[in-house]
Amino acid sequence: MKELIDSFLDYLSVERNLAKNTIIAYRQDLNIYLDFILKRGLTVLSKISKNDIVEFMLFEKEQRIAPNSISRRLAAIRMFHRFLARERVLKNDPTTLIDSPKLWKKIPDTLSLNEVESLINQPDPRDCQGARDKAILETLYATGMRVSELADLKINAVNLDIGFLRCIGKGNKERIIPLGKKAIHSIKRYLDFSRKNFLKNKTSDFLFLSRSQDALSRQSIWKLIKRYAKEAKIKKTVKVHTLRHSFATHLLERGADLRSVQEMLGHSNISTTQIYTHIDKERLKAVHKLFHPRP
Repeated sequence: MKELIDSFLDYLSVERNLAKNTIIAYRQDLNIYLDFILKRGLTVLSKISKNDIVEFMLFEKEQRIAPNSISRRLAAIRMFHRFLARERVLKNDPTTLIDSPKLWKKIPDTLSLNEVESLINQPDPRDCQGARDKAILETLYATGMRVSELADLKINAVNLDIGFLRCIGKGNKERIIPLGKKAIHSIKRYLDFSRKNFLKNKTSDFLFLSRSQDALSRQSIWKLIKRYAKEAKIKKTVKVHTLRHSFATHLLERGADLRSVQEMLGHSNISTTQIYTHIDKERLKAVHKLFHPRP
């Protein structure tokens, strides 16, 4: 069975061109599923039925696994069995009649404008590392990039003269994202002041570097965001995607159209972008107070 999982993951990587992190997540989910199936004494794939898969989902629920995780695992299982049926390893796909668990769409945590401003103003641009960190925060908020995309950003993918950068997202899909004046100014300062000092006459293709001249890792970027959020005394939990969520929310609140935001975020499905169309509660209260006959 593990050999079939390997074949399936190769198919996802080569033919479907899915991101490396997605492949890793699918492998973990399918290994958990496989362990459950083997413990039930099912050593032949053709013996797996719809009821076995439903039992797996119920077992996951009993283990208090989050509904989002169960839904993701079911998606991996469904694709795996569909692949096996297509390759004629199995005659039938037992997942055909299984419904995905109903999920509430959680509104993402976002920062207010003041909180974003406070966060971005924490690094000291007079210091080499501070100039770099300020450029990182400005770029994340200006573009809505994922942290992994920022870590992989090459210097030749940024055009400061026309104010755009070229981003390689999930599935190696390329998109072009505008840069604002403040982000451009911060990146220029970092390039002129910090990056040269970090390199010390060496070369690198990556835009954001560590003091050891390596590309800055996702973990390092996450840690600096968390540190500056603490210094800014932001009481909310600031996560990896918080600036991305804030970018999308603030654009839509100010009248940006959903399709443009979808393109800048790199969402393949617009329904993913629609989660950001929630209305600010305070603005809703103000509208109600202004127009309701009995405020």
